[in-house]
Amino acid sequence: MPHTPEPDEDDLDWIAPTQPVFHVEQALLGALLLEPHRLSDVSGIAAGSFSTATHAALFAAISTLPPPDPAEHVKNTKWLDQVLAMSRQQARGLTPSYLHTLVQVCPWPRHARAYARMVEAEAARRRLQTAAERLIQTVDDASHPHPVEKVLAEADAITAVVDDIASRFPPRTGVLPRTAAPPPAITTDRTEAVEEEQLLLATATAHPADIESVRWLLPDDLTRPLHAGLWQCLTALARRREPVDPVTVLWEAQQRGLLDNASEPGEVLRLLAEPAGSVEHWGERALQRSLLATADHAGRRISAYAGDPANTPFQLVVGARRSLADISAVHTRWQHATGTVPPPRPRPAPATRAGPPTTTAAHAARAARAIR
Repeated sequence: MPHTPEPDEDDLDWIAPTQPVFHVEQALLGALLLEPHRLSDVSGIAAGSFSTATHAALFAAISTLPPPDPAEHVKNTKWLDQVLAMSRQQARGLTPSYLHTLVQVCPWPRHARAYARMVEAEAARRRLQTAAERLIQTVDDASHPHPVEKVLAEADAITAVVDDIASRFPPRTGVLPRTAAPPPAITTDRTEAVEEEQLLLATATAHPADIESVRWLLPDDLTRPLHAGLWQCLTALARRREPVDPVTVLWEAQQRGLLDNASEPGEVLRLLAEPAGSVEHWGERALQRSLLATADHAGRRISAYAGDPANTPFQLVVGARRSLADISAVHTRWQHATGTVPPPRPRPAPATRAGPPTTTAAHAARAARAIR
């Protein structure tokens, strides 16, 4: 039976890699151990870019210690011993045999720059996935007193990660992620949302003049198809300046094909007959739920893209930016709903091209030149 060491054993040769990046990291570290001067060719990565604590500790030691004299390095292991000793401060199980393994598995030390670029790409993918998971967790955290602000802050954090990745990796062909986007998460308990949307519809039916004040609310913000359709009916009647009451809304719903076996006329009339509160309040509540649901779905899409190693860094950038654009669109409507729209940025004055002088003095100057 093969031996499976415990985590505390001082031999890391047993590690079974599951991703190609593990081999890439080994090749890079082997190149730097063989030819330490190759470190000057490596950029864009740090110890935190590596997928294991052992590799991170080794790279930190290689980056910290002064490089040895090349002629002396081929004669003795003094510098390698120093690297091993420093690395063991963070990776206790590191052994001389693992350093030997790294040296053996490196195909070409001169390819260190290419190996480092691969490590950088994989680290970017992990950073993006971590940021997306934080966004999802924030949406699910019902204890936060200001969920929208917290979620938007996490979305901004993802944007910063995406911008950093875009600055490191230039565009390439085939930019769309190949990963299928996951379906939106299904919320098991939507009782509160359903009740508040019913109050929104009933209150808007009782006070149709207030519908204009919530133009930022869209049918897709509501959780049930019937509610979304009834909101379309209400906004259409208000826009056409036609009478609005439960009966006229019911008739509009019939003409739009909203009534079926699951939506009896009596049920719709009862739904629209119990107003309470204000249209603005219930509309804002619906929009908040829509924003959080959009952020959750965007986070899950970005996490799925980043979880697929087949996607290139720029594919991740394109997919993430499209998902973040969905959040931004709802955020803009949220700003209008809450009166927090930022002031427009002042536009620079248009540049004017100098033309021929037109003043009286200019005409006199031209006449004087003509006389000469």
